[in-house]
Amino acid sequence: MKNIIVLVSGGGTNLQALIDASERGEIKGGKITCVISSNPNAYALERAKNHNIATDIIRRKDYASLDEYDKALTELLKSKNADLVVLAGFMTILGTGVIRAFENRIINIHPSLIPSFCGEGFYGLKVHEQALARGVKVTGATAHFVNEVCDGGPIIIQKAVEIQNGDTPEILQKRVMEQAEWKILPKAVSLFCEDKIKVNGNVTVIAE
Repeated sequence: MKNIIVLVSGGGTNLQALIDASERGEIKGGKITCVISSNPNAYALERAKNHNIATDIIRRKDYASLDEYDKALTELLKSKNADLVVLAGFMTILGTGVIRAFENRIINIHPSLIPSFCGEGFYGLKVHEQALARGVKVTGATAHFVNEVCDGGPIIIQKAVEIQNGDTPEILQKRVMEQAEWKILPKAVSLFCEDKIKVNGNVTVIAE
């Protein structure tokens, strides 16, 4: 049984999707053993406590440099025996140390169909604002491994969501979460825990 550590900073809706999927038996071969927050006031911590999941806090401002924070986070994850790290609304940049220590073992969920509307500066409502401004007809979400390029790691699963007339960034954000993010993130986590993902360069092959 693989240990899944979830990193959070805010409300924790994607964390809740993972918890719900786990409790329904949809995450095979893995268990959420700890939730770590960069924000001691994150509601995500309450979600974890409500389901008897251990929590911890690591704040960027408690460390003088990104290097020190990177080392501390790496050691914290190792101390939790992390097999898989999931970024579920984690708003602190990961350093190269933790990314290398957990190569192809960190999964992120991004609210667009990568490579569209991704990279530095594309997060939260900004992604949906840009999608609407560009006039695309389809958007969606992507579950991917994290590497040293922002939103540039190997793609695991994508799910499309249609844009509708009258959409606002807020309406579109909610639809992408409900129809795509909350479905594919637990699926990607389960595939990892079942050892069904093979990475060849920047491409994944999913076992049937």
